[in-house]
Amino acid sequence: MNLAEVLAPGGKLRAAINLGNPVLAQRFPGSGELGGVSVALARELAGALAIDLELQPYDSAARVVEACQGGAWDIAFLAIDPQRARQIAFSDPYIVIEGVFVVKRDAPWQRPGELDRPGHRIAVGRGAAYDLHLGRMLRHAELVRVPTSAEALPHFLEAGLEAGAGIRQPSQAFVASHPGLRFIEEPFMEIRQAMAVSIARAHAMPALSQFLRRATELPAIKDALASLATS
Repeated sequence: MNLAEVLAPGGKLRAAINLGNPVLAQRFPGSGELGGVSVALARELAGALAIDLELQPYDSAARVVEACQGGAWDIAFLAIDPQRARQIAFSDPYIVIEGVFVVKRDAPWQRPGELDRPGHRIAVGRGAAYDLHLGRMLRHAELVRVPTSAEALPHFLEAGLEAGAGIRQPSQAFVASHPGLRFIEEPFMEIRQAMAVSIARAHAMPALSQFLRRATELPAIKDALASLATS
């Protein structure tokens, strides 16, 4: 199988980059260039296939998933989720990150399950992996959805909600800049990040997973992933 022809029949690899997850992808101030582990993996794949790369930034995972329906991208970097798997095929995860709740410092809750009570409201980024997970998990608490993950914690604070949901690393940074807040140490989920293709190209996944295993052993990418896993 010619992986380049399967993944990028147009002759250029179009990689969807989810900027809604700042742990794995960022836009650098000033230059506007994209960086992070997702970008490094996309560049490595394009180089291995000897084809040009087109980076397509999206501000949320939900928009990446929506764009898949129109065939806008060839590969993406998303959290594995059974709802997404109806239209997207995933590699094995290359990193596992955690979803946590942020609450007021004087809030009584110490474990994630304590927030699942009638009348409790939790801010989430619409379509994020943890939005999908919490939508299945919660029985009583209400999810208050905002357009992107970056807006979830500010909205929790501004709207006086009981909690906000987010990825551990940016949640820690948000708490550090808001002394009246804390995060619940125990995660409510583990988020398995993977490379993704349209379900129509699922037959390419074994070869793509083989590439991913090699790429994650490259020193620069391996060190970056190790740093994220322990930060």
